[in-house]
Parts: sequence; structure tokens; C-alpha cells
Amino acid sequence: MPQVSADETIAENSYRKIRADIIFGRLPPGQRLKLDKLKSAYDTSISTLREVLNRLSAEGLVVAEGQKGFQVSPVSVADLRETAGLRLLLETHALEQSFLHGDVEWEASLASAHYKLARMEQVMASGETSKTEDWKRYDWEFHQALIAACGSKLLMETHSVIFDRYLRYQMVALSYRGDVAAKEHRQLLDAALMRDAKTAISVLEIHIQGGVEHALARGKLT
Repeated sequence: MPQVSADETIAENSYRKIRADIIFGRLPPGQRLKLDKLKSAYDTSISTLREVLNRLSAEGLVVAEGQKGFQVSPVSVADLRETAGLRLLLETHALEQSFLHGDVEWEASLASAHYKLARMEQVMASGETSKTEDWKRYDWEFHQALIAACGSKLLMETHSVIFDRYLRYQMVALSYRGDVAAKEHRQLLDAALMRDAKTAISVLEIHIQGGVEHALARGKLT
């Protein structure tokens, strides 16, 4: 097993923390990312921060401003719709492949991921907003489990990046669709276990576009 240097570990930890803070809105859209302040906040070096921010720039979460530095990527209705469309394209293809190749272990993993998500959706429905990040983590895990048998690591990694860009809009808009989304997740699970790709794709399109329209209706993206 290759050794991981301390510098690589620090860089990875900084990357994960800053990325999560952008996705969950603690670093809001449009905020300038001043390296001196980030150095103190994340207890890391300027050179590591540049590496991390360039990596996040490649994912579309940060904008590099030449000599001016970096800022958190702004949000827009057009970008939300484009991100949702790309997510649907990737997830639809991966879902079809996963349904073809998934085995009983995949089914068990998917059922487990759905159970955790459904329990957290019940918590959210009770009005307990302190669990928002846990809810979205289980949401991510369920959709990753849905496509986990697609046979392509690159496809799953690309989907994960786009899913997180979509997720950031939900966090900015504080968008939770409640029982509607929970019902769609259950329908996706049932379709997966039945290997009914046609129904799953139809539900997925409604699920993603419903998230877009709900986020826009919140009026926080303008």
C-alpha cells in the first residue's frame, strides 16, 4: 500500500472542509475567498489553499479571478437548470447500467441506504432542521447506491460532483419537499428492485425537476 504523506493528508482534509462549507452555504455564493483568512480558519498553508481552491474551481464550486484570487461560485437560475439537466443525464445512464448488472448485494446496499434516508426524512418532516446535513448525506448515499452497480468509477465520480453542485442550490434555497420527495425515493427503490428502468427514469426526472421548481419557488436565487 502506498504511503500517504502528511502534506497530502492536510490538503485532503482542507479540501473536504472547504468543499462542505461551500455546498452547505457556510461559505455563501459570491463570497471572496481571502487566503489569509482561510489560512487561519482552516489551519493550513497558503500553498495548500491554492491547491485546494484550484481543485474546487475545476468542480465549478469556486471561480478563479486571475490575480484577484478566488470567490465562491455565484448561483443563477440558468446554472441550476443546466446542473439539473446534467445530473439527470448522468444518473439516467448510470441507473440503466446499474439495473442491468446489480446483484443481491447491490439490492441489500440500496435497501439499507433507503432505510437510513427514510428515517432522516421523518426527522426532517418533524421540523428538526439541525439534521439538514445528515439528511442530505443520506440522500447522496441513496442516489449513489442506486447507480453503484453501473460498472464505471469515473461515471460515479462525475455524478457525485454534479450531484453536489445540485445539492448546493437546495441548501442555498433551503429547499425541502417533504413527503413528496420521500414518496419518490420509495418509488425509485421499488423500481430498482423490480429492475423497472422505465419507471425509475420517469420518477427520477420528476424528482430532479421537482427539486428545481421547488428551489426556484423559494425565491432565494434572485
